[in-house]
Amino acid sequence: MADPAAGWPPPAADAPLAVLVSGGLDSAVLVGEAVRAYPRVHPLYVRTGAVWEADEFLHLQRFLAALASPRLAPVVTLHMPVADVYGSHWSLSGDGVPDGSTPDEAVYLPGRNVILLAKALIWCHLNGVPQVATAPLGSNPFPDATDEFYDGFAGVVSQAVGGRVGVLRPYAAMGLHKRDVLRRGVGMPLEHTFSCIRPAGERHCGRCNKCAERRHGFRDAGVDDPTGYAAAG
Repeated sequence: MADPAAGWPPPAADAPLAVLVSGGLDSAVLVGEAVRAYPRVHPLYVRTGAVWEADEFLHLQRFLAALASPRLAPVVTLHMPVADVYGSHWSLSGDGVPDGSTPDEAVYLPGRNVILLAKALIWCHLNGVPQVATAPLGSNPFPDATDEFYDGFAGVVSQAVGGRVGVLRPYAAMGLHKRDVLRRGVGMPLEHTFSCIRPAGERHCGRCNKCAERRHGFRDAGVDDPTGYAAAG
């Protein structure tokens, strides 16, 4: 297995890798870097019923098509609907979506990484893929983005399936921020990524918390923002 401390991506890898993708900037760049080193990369997209998924998945398909790497497997869609536990949460209803003035904590989705990783790790076990990579950053403040959580959860699933599956999180291991990831993604088709939690058709709304984070990331990285926002920032 690749060791994040040895750098990312590794010079070469002899095993396939799964990557949890959302269509956003960080996971898109992660895929783009992974295909340079791994013999086969399997993008995994988890549908939970969030209001932005249709637009996000459309952009993800465009991004993966634009990468056009022979090492890139077709995207696998896993279904983990959360309406029965989230109820009328803003991520499902679209009401009260956090705007650009809110802190990171406002967009916390309870147990999000449990939901994303549960089926992803089982899929890896059943398909002979030893690791799934995910793209939390060094600044991620949420309780399900700690080393203890990722290692512990992977250990529980490994015990449950009688195998060994791991979670690779290179950007967090290197302490990267969004500006750092964006610089690593220069030259990739970032115009096809999608970060909005209140889409305006197929466009970024330009006003939500994630649109503000996206704008700031491009600005801080000194990279031109190719995004067409529905509203000026």
